[in-house]
Amino acid sequence: MIEGIVFLGNPGQEYTQTRHNIGWLFADLWTHDADVWKNKFKGEISSLRLGSNRFQLLKPQTFMNRSGESVSQWLQFYKMSPENILAVHDDLEMDFGEAGIKKGGGLAGHNGLRSVARQLGTQEFYRFRLGISRPARGNVSSYVLSAFNKNEKECLQDFLMESGEWLTSFLTGSSHSISPAHTKKRIVSVA
Repeated sequence: MIEGIVFLGNPGQEYTQTRHNIGWLFADLWTHDADVWKNKFKGEISSLRLGSNRFQLLKPQTFMNRSGESVSQWLQFYKMSPENILAVHDDLEMDFGEAGIKKGGGLAGHNGLRSVARQLGTQEFYRFRLGISRPARGNVSSYVLSAFNKNEKECLQDFLMESGEWLTSFLTGSSHSISPAHTKKRIVSVA
């Protein structure tokens, strides 16, 4: 049963609209009904009621590669098990416009996931993956820290809002078992 949701991103104005911060961009749209955000646990915390369930929310403010420091403090305080959290993050291995839900598995070189797994001692937590595509050429680090291109920007809001509807449906369902329909879904297509 998912109890907590962590949105991975980087603090600082220069990172606000970058691909690596799609987790925070998602949070800003999806959590509009959340309680007031407060600074705690090296991050910002809130809670959100969806149906009959209340979820604890966290946006670590430690930079991506140290996200686990904030997540571990937050988990300990709320006495949540790592297996009951969901991390929302960018995913290079999925095309822009695709989203996916999975539990456990590899970290695909994602420094935020790596930090969380290292601090929690497990990779067996849920992930809500938001596709940003892999660059055709060039440096991956530079790519993830760059802004979305013109075509992506035009459909970014639709991508995030429709992904939010899909996540809400998953979280308010009768169980959090992942069916093949949850594994991966094309949300929007980029022209």
